[in-house]
Amino acid sequence: MDSNELRSMSTDELWDLHEKVNSTLVEKIRVEKAKLIERLRKLESVSTVGVNRRPYPTVRPKYKNPFNPAEIWSGRGRQPRWVREQLKTGKNLDQLLIASNDEGAIQRRTKTVISKSL
Repeated sequence: MDSNELRSMSTDELWDLHEKVNSTLVEKIRVEKAKLIERLRKLESVSTVGVNRRPYPTVRPKYKNPFNPAEIWSGRGRQPRWVREQLKTGKNLDQLLIASNDEGAIQRRTKTVISKSL
């Protein structure tokens, strides 16, 4: 529709046109919303499929901070800040390994921390 045509229309005609446009928009939005809600339901049903996965086994810590034995790391994920600092000073990961006799103490400490957090 041309702007000249709109200018030549009466107020009643313009109001009728406004109501038609508004009702058409409302209907189109309702249909689009229904489609989006259906897509969301499908996505939610797909995302809940992986919820029943088996639990990951617990990973024992492999490295500890020589200056603060409470800081431990399993070797998975991002390196903690203390590991990066030790590596910058020239140490290697082998020097940060937990000795086998320290492992029992570390396990007891992590169990205590876990039980306190629950």
